[in-house]
Amino acid sequence: MAVYKRGYQRYQGPVTGHAMRLLAMPRYAWERLMQQRLMIVMLALSCIWPLLCAVFIYISNHTELWSGLGGGVSKMLEINGQFFLIFMNTQATFSVMLAAMAGPGLIAPDLANNALPLYFSRPLTRFDYVLARLTTLVGMLSLVTWVPGLALFFMQVGMAQSGWFGKNWDLGLGILAGFLMWILIVSLVALASSAYVKWKLIAGALILGFFFILAGVAAMINGVFRVDWGSLINPSKAMYSVWCWLMGVETPRGMDVSSCVGVLVGLVFLLGMVLERKLRPVEVIS
Repeated sequence: MAVYKRGYQRYQGPVTGHAMRLLAMPRYAWERLMQQRLMIVMLALSCIWPLLCAVFIYISNHTELWSGLGGGVSKMLEINGQFFLIFMNTQATFSVMLAAMAGPGLIAPDLANNALPLYFSRPLTRFDYVLARLTTLVGMLSLVTWVPGLALFFMQVGMAQSGWFGKNWDLGLGILAGFLMWILIVSLVALASSAYVKWKLIAGALILGFFFILAGVAAMINGVFRVDWGSLINPSKAMYSVWCWLMGVETPRGMDVSSCVGVLVGLVFLLGMVLERKLRPVEVIS
């Protein structure tokens, strides 16, 4: 419409709230992800281990099923921090694979098609955009991490003796806090990889390589220099040490919890800097 006709009028209708604007992108992203068969298969596979753990909890709380097998079986079937630590370690692997499948399609297409000006021309800031994309991954990864973890915890609370919750209530908090920290790390790695590489296939490989290659480099440093501090550059190992502290399990040798937390906080800061640098609607090159 030509400007001189003065036929343009500003929109005067109802305006959606800030929360609704943030949830618009995750809602459509979840719908798109659920249309992928491979994503559905991976989600189904990630439910196998929680189901097996649920069966284990059921058996451990029904002594009539194993009372004749000897006294050592009761110790092996005990539900404690070590049990939930094994569960968390297994589900963390599935979360990385899910992030490698879902993460590259969140930011890379917007950068490849120069769509960021369209987003930022609306009442959305860069922080809002990152928060919306982060919410997409947090919601997806929660389905395989703290949601089944707390379900198993409360299943144990309901089936165990009355004094079990009073002695082990901190395990539930450890599951929630430990998984939320892990989801934040994995989601930021996925978003940073998607923002740094515009090709989804390469971005997915970069997400997997970030965790597995760093694990190999850390093991090489420990082997060559005969030290233990090399494991600090492995985010999976550092997070595992924090989980051990949260679940009341002995931490690996040479892994100080405070140092691991410092490394993870520094990693979050660096990933945030990558997103701040890459998510710009206009790039000026001098």
